[in-house]
Amino acid sequence: MNVATLTEQPSILKAAALVPPRLALGSSMVMHGVSKLRKEGTAQTAGYFESLGLKPAKPLVLATGITELLAGLSSILGFATRPAALGVLVTQAFAIAKVHGSKGFDNTKGGFEFNIALCSIALGLLLRGPGQLSVHSALERKAKRKELRRLRLLPRQRRRSVLLDLLG
Repeated sequence: MNVATLTEQPSILKAAALVPPRLALGSSMVMHGVSKLRKEGTAQTAGYFESLGLKPAKPLVLATGITELLAGLSSILGFATRPAALGVLVTQAFAIAKVHGSKGFDNTKGGFEFNIALCSIALGLLLRGPGQLSVHSALERKAKRKELRRLRLLPRQRRRSVLLDLLG
């Protein structure tokens, strides 16, 4: 019996390549978002936002928490990863500018090392999309099968295809 290794199956490696970064980014963002959306987390973070001069604090905390939660879920699922990645880049840019930037690079000293790692993963997903093992890819394959069956696209179907490409 032949046992194929991963190195002999480049298509498997290609398909799976973006899953670990998506899961790492997604799980981190979900945790950050949920912590801000819990009652005690919202109050605590709102106080911190006010001390940084970000007002109105509570709506900003809720917007940040929702953005982080949705970006995390989108990254994990591999659907709407480009808008999710953009959301991560914006929230982390603010975190670096307002909190971590003045503390230097070292994460153990409150620096921006972790934020840069999140931004790097998000930038990769923004540029590349979610990869083959994703909800986006499954929807895209389904849409393409429908297109091939009909051999010509109606305007409504063309819009759906473009929308899927943009959401990446």
